[in-house]
Amino acid sequence: MTATQTLHPVPLRPWRWLPWLLLSQLLVVLAWWQLGWAWGLPLLLASHALFVVPVFLPNSRFYAPVLSRLPGQDVWLTIDDGPSDDTLAILDLLDQHDAKATFFMVGERAAARPELVREVLRRGHGLGNHSHTHPQGRFWALGPGQLADEVGQCQQALASIAGVPPRWYRSVVGMTNPFVAAAIKPHGLARVGWSARGFDGVGCEPEDVVRRIAPDLKPGAIVLLHEGAAHGHNPAIIAAVLAQLQAQRLRARVPQASA
Repeated sequence: MTATQTLHPVPLRPWRWLPWLLLSQLLVVLAWWQLGWAWGLPLLLASHALFVVPVFLPNSRFYAPVLSRLPGQDVWLTIDDGPSDDTLAILDLLDQHDAKATFFMVGERAAARPELVREVLRRGHGLGNHSHTHPQGRFWALGPGQLADEVGQCQQALASIAGVPPRWYRSVVGMTNPFVAAAIKPHGLARVGWSARGFDGVGCEPEDVVRRIAPDLKPGAIVLLHEGAAHGHNPAIIAAVLAQLQAQRLRARVPQASA
């Protein structure tokens, strides 16, 4: 695998998990038939866990390749859930620190506030696909058609504003169910995880977020941040993270997707 491919890992075989699922269930049936329920039931539960647990692991590669760190010395700031009332303040903060970021936007929010999307691009930042409606409570359970719609409609909304489609994708809450790879492959999207997270999307104080995230702010880190959260602290949190990066002499830049 080349360095360029590593930086933009589009799924090549989105259904590679299916034969393993069928084989595992066949083995469970055979074990139950030959050894009885005392063996069959634990094997059934274990086989189901094998395919369910990766859904909730943000950097799991079980269902789709994921970029969770960068080569080199730069840090990648990624900001989810916009655009929002915080966007302009965050852009000003990034300018003040000569930092660049990728904004993983929700399609319907972008369509409602296209001027913010254009401003993000005007200031030299990147865009990513973060679903069309951000169905946080049920994203993990969406079927193939629903996931294709979430990804495709967001891609269309962002492309119509930006002029070119995004190349990066992040699942809602990082969840990646069995149908994500098939949904992002036709659009040439690469899935992005993270290596540094301060849990800033929930109720929190900026100093708490920085304390949690600082140990993981290292060269090559992909940093998960948010905007527009109900607690209202996202701009202050991002300001504190930028100050921490500056103190550690780390530079925030956006990687280039492969052509």
